[in-house]
Amino acid sequence: MISVRETAIGWIAIEEKDGWITRLDLPNQAAGRPRVPVEETPLLKEAFRQLDLYLEGKLQVFTLPLKVEGSPFMERAWKKLAEVPYGRTITYGDLAALAGNPKAARAAGMACARNPIAIFIPCHRVVGSGGRLVGFGGGLNLKSWLLEHEARHSGQSGGQ
Repeated sequence: MISVRETAIGWIAIEEKDGWITRLDLPNQAAGRPRVPVEETPLLKEAFRQLDLYLEGKLQVFTLPLKVEGSPFMERAWKKLAEVPYGRTITYGDLAALAGNPKAARAAGMACARNPIAIFIPCHRVVGSGGRLVGFGGGLNLKSWLLEHEARHSGQSGGQ
């Protein structure tokens, strides 16, 4: 089941399958989704509740059942992404090392690009070398907003 709602950052679509959150479409990805009322499951309601709290700066850690499928490296990378603290960033090289292959920065970038549950699995917290903002399915403006939002609400300067 998919639910689409307007949030503080625009229209978001969240999908649930068999009791797991399996997808979150950011505003540019959710643009083509129909905005018709659906009877939401309790899990979809909870996912939007947690997302709204996050966007208000009142929630830093999501407690949702997430399910993603990909190559073994991608799955390790997504697991490590979920462990990156709120308000902090790492590089693609850092992510590759955390996922078990320090020389696989490009593969780490691909894992971020194919992350189906952005924000809940925070690929926006991954930056290029030197802290450059590169690559994000929701666009660099949204990535910048999310990082600045987290920095404001965490007391961090937004860096590593």
